[in-house]
Amino acid sequence: FLNVQQATRQKVPFGIAQIGKAFRNEITPGNFTFRTREFEQMEMQFFVEPGTDMDWFEKWKAWRREWHVGLGLDDSRLQFHQHGEKELAHYARAAFDIEFDFGGTLGFQEIEGVHNRSDFDLKQHQEFSAKRLEYVDQAANKRYLPYVIETSVGADRVTLAVMVNAYREEAVAGEDEGRTVMRFHPGLAPITAGVFPLTKKDGQPEMAERVAADLRKRFPVFYDDAGAIGRRYRRQDEAGTPFGITVDGDSTRNDDVTIRFRDDLAQIRVAAAQAGEVIAGYLAKDHPVAEASRA
Repeated sequence: FLNVQQATRQKVPFGIAQIGKAFRNEITPGNFTFRTREFEQMEMQFFVEPGTDMDWFEKWKAWRREWHVGLGLDDSRLQFHQHGEKELAHYARAAFDIEFDFGGTLGFQEIEGVHNRSDFDLKQHQEFSAKRLEYVDQAANKRYLPYVIETSVGADRVTLAVMVNAYREEAVAGEDEGRTVMRFHPGLAPITAGVFPLTKKDGQPEMAERVAADLRKRFPVFYDDAGAIGRRYRRQDEAGTPFGITVDGDSTRNDDVTIRFRDDLAQIRVAAAQAGEVIAGYLAKDHPVAEASRA
């Protein structure tokens, strides 16, 4: 706290966040990824003035839930679990877990904890280091030990939640076989766009490769020319790729492409040179093309 505060001239309130490996002396590991001795952890401590701590605690509760929803998690599958009197640590003023419904036998499991740790952390450090850690509020002409609002996220658990939330097995109108699709938030998808020539003739592969090369300057792109176009779409659906770009006979004549949307299977026709801008617009959620333009 003191090193960061003095080195960066921070004023309370401010926070310190980090991500890395965490280790726990777990006596009985198990329950899949929920009880392990080694895991990836994201943690933040936000330092606030005493007396404002519960207001900040409520804000961070709301912000942290919004963060998970922003990853694409279904809000109806999230819930808060308040620590009761027997669960609450002796130094904590309040504690809530954010839980996600993984379904099946797992049900709701904790993916993050949000805690008001009062001044316990800095008081302990101050006592055992024999170093004053009080913050000097020059404007108010007072000193105090900040209270800490802590958020602690299991990155492994959130990753699993994102995958469980995204997985779908869906029927497709007009087709005997359904499809398996990973409905990742477009910003989280490992591959942003798949590029497919409809056939291996009439200059379509060459144009598709040019389109793919241009898009790779901005996004992760997968080029696929093997098999029927429907199967290529399905492979990318299973990988969670949000956009499929097809080069067909009209493309080579008109220098345009078809963009297929993973989630609703809608398609739009755009100039090949504008494909990257269209995708970027959808990723930013502010694309000027209206929904009505989808064919």
